[in-house]
Amino acid sequence: MKMMWLIVLSASALLLVAVVLRQKLSWHWVSRFLLHLVVAAVALYLLNYSGIVSGFKIPINPTTIGTVVLLGLPGIMLIAGLQWTLF
Repeated sequence: MKMMWLIVLSASALLLVAVVLRQKLSWHWVSRFLLHLVVAAVALYLLNYSGIVSGFKIPINPTTIGTVVLLGLPGIMLIAGLQWTLF
């Protein structure tokens, strides 16, 4: 069963690479996405370790970085609000 999932994952990754290579506009999109990804990770890191907001530690994981990439500053506020409400 695991081998089947590995084959499906490998095939989908190869097809994704083929689509990205065929589309000339995709490189611009990929580079912008990677830039936003790095900026979001650095912003979360600086927010956690600068001491600007005391008492909040937003974990740096794919979910939180993805939220910040998609939503920007409101994403950081959303995560902080959820942490404050749930914990």
